[in-house]
Amino acid sequence: MLPRHHDPIVAIATASGRAAVGIVRVSGRDLRPLIAVLCRRSLAPRHATLLPFLDANGGPIDHGLAIHFPAPHSYTGEDVLELQAHGGPVVLQLLLARCIEAASTLDPASSLPVLPGLRLAMPGEFTERAYLNDKLDLAQAEAVSDLIDASTEAAARSASRSLSGGFSAEILELDARLMRLRMLVEATLDFPEEEIDFLQQADAQGQLSSISEKLHGIEARTRQGALLRDGITVVIAGQPNVGKSSLLNALAGAELAIVTPIPGTTRDKVSQTIQIEGVPVHVIDTAGLRETADTIEQMGIARSWTEIEQADALVFLHDLTRLGDPDHDAAEAAIRQRLPRALVEAGRVLEVCNKVDLPHGCSAQPSALWLSATTGVGLDALRQRLLDLAGWHDHPEGVYTARARHVQALQQTRSHVDAATRQWNGVAPALDLLAEELRLAQHALGAIVGQSTPDELLGEIFSRFCIGK
Repeated sequence: MLPRHHDPIVAIATASGRAAVGIVRVSGRDLRPLIAVLCRRSLAPRHATLLPFLDANGGPIDHGLAIHFPAPHSYTGEDVLELQAHGGPVVLQLLLARCIEAASTLDPASSLPVLPGLRLAMPGEFTERAYLNDKLDLAQAEAVSDLIDASTEAAARSASRSLSGGFSAEILELDARLMRLRMLVEATLDFPEEEIDFLQQADAQGQLSSISEKLHGIEARTRQGALLRDGITVVIAGQPNVGKSSLLNALAGAELAIVTPIPGTTRDKVSQTIQIEGVPVHVIDTAGLRETADTIEQMGIARSWTEIEQADALVFLHDLTRLGDPDHDAAEAAIRQRLPRALVEAGRVLEVCNKVDLPHGCSAQPSALWLSATTGVGLDALRQRLLDLAGWHDHPEGVYTARARHVQALQQTRSHVDAATRQWNGVAPALDLLAEELRLAQHALGAIVGQSTPDELLGEIFSRFCIGK
């Protein structure tokens, strides 16, 4: 633990703004002297006590509940004091200031401050201490933030499953299986003269195959969990007046973007996050792509191409009523030629023909999706295609919330397990190399729950939390 982890900390633990109830939380090694000054009495452990919150002169700040959670039976594993008051910003700031002031009060017996060093908590520091004191592993700690930030019901339920330890339990079980297999391999290396073939007797090859299969299942659900947490970014692009803004409005169910028949109406991107089967989809409407002398429109078009480059998927929108016109088709070809190769090669460009409700002379194109942003025809099919592009499979009840680093750690684990499998299946397996691949697989896997996570990464993870959590 770094020196700062020994400091007592305090913060407002509820969201900013007005509310019926707000909480000021203190965490430290021994809070009884502070409690005596703040509450002017002792508190029964884990019992809510109604009392006045007074300033240094004995004047009332508020009336509320005080709860003392003695270590180690608290959220952080340290002594925790929670002051639950009315949720006005001024009231909570007064309580916060009073806590810091009370901490510097001199103890008559020792002439020392009752709680020296009390300071404001940094973002995520309460949860960081819960992790450092083994109240949560790293995956569970991250799930706290994910539960707070969840934008869909499915994401919230998945984060709750991770917080309860379901994801961690699967990771630890797989780690234990890798450890047992590695011990068998190392035992064979240590006792080569023994007549007993440890690996054959324990069906080591079958164990490795089973581990690989288990890993495959965890990988699949982790990718789904990362999708639930982060969603995908979908850009709607095309020529002016093909119906991009109308499509955004139809998907969002609200008039977010201005729609007019005048080309170049949309000068800058308009964004909205929608939910499709619980998956957050960040939809971006962009300026129409065309050659123009208008400086402001040129800036909007440049931004459109920037968004296209960064998109997870692209809806390339076409106007059915204009297909076949030479100038229009030439412009379509120019746009298609400029589309990012990575999106095209990954099959993440969705060809969509709009205005199917209007007269047109086009025949059906199997590769394109036909719809009407005005009437809603084809919108459900578009939503399903977007989920397919994202790789979503409809089994949210078995999914845990996950982050990009979890996916990367599992990919590294997969790489080492596959290398171990190739080594095992070789003509003359080198058991020392096999043992090393299993060790590296364990190391990569352990990073998920914090068994092998560098301090700088921990700081980065917790710094993204809200203050007071």
